Amino acid sequence: MTDADEMSGGAGMAGPSSRRRRTTTAPPGGAPPGGAAGGGKGKGSKWNEPPPGPAKGTEATAGQKKSSGRVDREGGALPLDPPSPKKSRSGEGGMDDWLSCHTLQESLLSSASGYSNYRGILNWCVVMLVLSNARLFLENIIKYGILVDPIQVVSLFLKDPYSWPAACLIIVSNVFILGALYTERRLAVGTISETTGLILHIFNLTSLLIFPSTTVLTVPSMTPVGGVLSLGIYTVLFLKLYSYQDTNRWCREIRRAKAKRLTRSYSCPSVTQSNGSAVHSNVSYPGNLTHRDMYYFVFAPTLCYQLNFPRSPRIRKRFLMRRLFEMLFFMQLLVGLIQQWMVPTIQNSMKPFQEMDFSRMVERLLKLAFGDREFYRDWWNSESVTYFWANWNIPVHKWCLRHFYKPMLRKGINKFLAQTAVFLVSAFFHEYLVSFPLKMFRLWAFMGMMAQVPLAWFVGRYLNGNYGNAAVWISLIIGQPVAVLMYVHDYYVIHYGT
Repeated sequence: MTDADEMSGGAGMAGPSSRRRRTTTAPPGGAPPGGAAGGGKGKGSKWNEPPPGPAKGTEATAGQKKSSGRVDREGGALPLDPPSPKKSRSGEGGMDDWLSCHTLQESLLSSASGYSNYRGILNWCVVMLVLSNARLFLENIIKYGILVDPIQVVSLFLKDPYSWPAACLIIVSNVFILGALYTERRLAVGTISETTGLILHIFNLTSLLIFPSTTVLTVPSMTPVGGVLSLGIYTVLFLKLYSYQDTNRWCREIRRAKAKRLTRSYSCPSVTQSNGSAVHSNVSYPGNLTHRDMYYFVFAPTLCYQLNFPRSPRIRKRFLMRRLFEMLFFMQLLVGLIQQWMVPTIQNSMKPFQEMDFSRMVERLLKLAFGDREFYRDWWNSESVTYFWANWNIPVHKWCLRHFYKPMLRKGINKFLAQTAVFLVSAFFHEYLVSFPLKMFRLWAFMGMMAQVPLAWFVGRYLNGNYGNAAVWISLIIGQPVAVLMYVHDYYVIHYGT
């Protein structure tokens, strides 16, 4: 059949032969473009198949089965049938739409896309972090050699092997522990008045801070590390004994209010164990005023006292030995990291500080910015300074909240002044734990902590979300290494400047 015959037998679509060969749409009624009713179909064209739906008395062909099972374009598959001429003329569902394979969509890295599976990117970051730290490790070993010396750690605590001032100072702390216990016993039986008991507690707590600091300053054989250790223990005892007398005072107030039975401290309601194990009998006031109860609280990993602590029914010796081994191992690992990385960095930072070489000073600061915390929550997600300080050290935060911040609010003090007072107390103890062991007073730690107050106000007022989190990270990365280097520089100048 010639082209003219095909034109005469077609569906009446006139035009040049080139136009006719490009036309691939089926006319209305399902007739193939190669002929009229029952006309022939062109070779090699899958669109010149019989219309969908078999003729009467015939079976459906394989092409019809394939056509009837096609998937809509929105489902991701191209249609098997071309668009009709009617839709082509009207501009809807035309040839361009039918042949297109691209759609408008948001980038997967955009928050508007709703996509959240970035596990591969996280794995890539971890791999890069491991490789970069491995490179730093090799660089440090090549440059300095092996500097880790466990024996050298002993010299940090002792100048004279026959003089142990830090250990003796720690042993003497039992005097203050027993002083708090016996004062509470006298108050419980009414031998002394509440005013007298308050005066005795104030004297005991004040001595708990003054006595060790005076000893550290006056004893020549006290090393800085030994001083930090002993003053750290005395500071923890101060916080514990303050909570001890505060909680027992609440119990006396409840007893005076004729509470019939006290099975738990005022601030901590009773919690039964849910694992089916035996529950220890609860202690009520003043039955808690015993040596065993006091020393259990002294060694418990908390700063807040309560009459009945949740505990397991027996001592798990294997678990205890494993935790003790882990503590010793990680302490030695920490000392090794300090010897291998921090000490050379601090020694190399002395010359830039003396010459005021700011570029080298910044480089030394960034090398010192590292570390991890214990007893924390998600402080790394902090979008404000106050959220960070409330979540990076939970025991201290609970103590400040329970015994300092909330009592101030109950007395009518506004929140900003109460927060400022908390930072003031924290700044005092930071300076206390640094200046006395080093036997010099520079107030760098105190000023660093008090600088958190305006920083917290600025971040909370002007920065939100990721910007606030970035501000918190910058303050951590820069602030702590600056304070460390300032103290080290001043200590070096005083003792080794000549």
